[in-house]
Amino acid sequence: MSAPAPSPLAIVDAEPLPRQEEVLTDAALAFVAELHRRFTPRRDELLARRAERRAEIARTSTLDFLPETAAIRADDSWKVAPAPAALNDRRVEITGPTDRKMTINALNSGARVWLADFEDASAPTWENVVLGQLNLIDAYTRNIDFTDERTGKSYALRPNEELATVVMRPRGWHLDERHLADTDGRAVPGALVDFGLYFFHNAQRLLDLGKGPYFYLPKTESHLEARLWNEVFVFAQDHVGIPQGTIRATVLIETITAAYEMEEILYELRDHAAGLNAGRWDYLFSIVKNFRDGGAKFVLPDRNAVTMTAPFMRAYTELLVRTCHKRGAHAIGGMAAFIPSRKDAEVNKVAFEKVRADKDREANDGFDGSWVAHPDLVPIAMESFDKVLGDKPNQKDRLREDVHVEAADLIAIDSLDAKPTYAGLVNAVQVGIRYIEAWLRGLGAVAIFNLMEDAATAEISRSQIWQWINAGVEFENGDRATPELARKVAAEELDAIRKEIGEEAFAAGHWQEAHDLLLKVSLDEDYADFLTLPAYEQLRG
Repeated sequence: MSAPAPSPLAIVDAEPLPRQEEVLTDAALAFVAELHRRFTPRRDELLARRAERRAEIARTSTLDFLPETAAIRADDSWKVAPAPAALNDRRVEITGPTDRKMTINALNSGARVWLADFEDASAPTWENVVLGQLNLIDAYTRNIDFTDERTGKSYALRPNEELATVVMRPRGWHLDERHLADTDGRAVPGALVDFGLYFFHNAQRLLDLGKGPYFYLPKTESHLEARLWNEVFVFAQDHVGIPQGTIRATVLIETITAAYEMEEILYELRDHAAGLNAGRWDYLFSIVKNFRDGGAKFVLPDRNAVTMTAPFMRAYTELLVRTCHKRGAHAIGGMAAFIPSRKDAEVNKVAFEKVRADKDREANDGFDGSWVAHPDLVPIAMESFDKVLGDKPNQKDRLREDVHVEAADLIAIDSLDAKPTYAGLVNAVQVGIRYIEAWLRGLGAVAIFNLMEDAATAEISRSQIWQWINAGVEFENGDRATPELARKVAAEELDAIRKEIGEEAFAAGHWQEAHDLLLKVSLDEDYADFLTLPAYEQLRG
């Protein structure tokens, strides 16, 4: 006997939005409600398992490849499903939120793929959640244009064949959507809201366009979490009547625990897997979070000193390429976050050379593509991959059998010579306050000091402050990392911002709130699993 039809979800404490009825239809909400009924209990179990695993790491200060899945790693016979045509060439991917202007610019950017982001580049206001979905529907129906009120400039889509392929990123498993609740008043996981609304409205439409519903899966910590996503995909495809395997998912390997389960994650998703991606800032944040009790050998230096050439980062990225290509999946490289200056050509010249070197390294290491945050970087990254790929869509035939990574290599943090600096502390405070203030205004992707920052940046900033204080780090100027020093630096930064932007703009923003929240998550003895959890409680809208 089939399960009873779910009761409609209630929209809670949300002002009506223009055209929301086109997204929040009865049928779409019934689909999200059914996802919630079927899969949220397992989601809850997996979140509890994260806490158990973190406690085990605190006890042992180590990680290893899983003995219980050794047979999957040893079996050379399995591969992921072949890539669909629209995802076979991914040499440059642009990332960004789903506001109307970004939607048009990203699709027009010349990148092969646009990561349409409902996660770290988007603050989850109800407006961003719902209107972001509407913007994607409008893009697929070519019912989208935009005129900038400030400049008068108009934006419109290029012909379909020139547009980037969309890979949508829903929120991670840990975040709930407070504006959608079931009959018991229980909030629906944001991941199921984002996935469910997008898939329900667009799956068939995308197939008609010669593409499909493609997803990036963030913050995955184990193959069991990938298995849950696979179960969601199987149900969803049956529900709307499209063939199994139509959905394709690329998993971000941006947690240290997932780095030890790359093959198992691909195995769980093998009929739906499109590849793995190396997500740098969240990966460093995850190392700090999991090994924060591990002593001096796990203390990271300034975030900008941890380049992708650091031995433990090389181990991670080379293992990712080898794993993907062994299993027939795409390996996608990390973010080039530089935002070109319209005023300083010299700054651009230096930064472009760094971007070019980074993308050359990834292409030569065997990656099949990479990320950029700004359209001006698309040609630079494209040139790096064109040199290596030529007319080939990817280099999955490069198996990288020369790569041998031991479990200890992935957490050899003390192989770095760099140490934390006082300037690094100041930068972490500056970026943390400025990013959180923008997030509280509903902005998830923010240009700060010529870099495009998102929630992962704020996470590594506050995590490093926390780690350095708890490790009693002494900086090169003789200062010791203490709560008092962090408060002093934060007060100085708040005063500097007030002088920089003026009293009126300062008063209109969320600067004091951002300052207080950064200090809370940086100084509390109980380390918050995610900065966005307490921040969401303060997010209006």
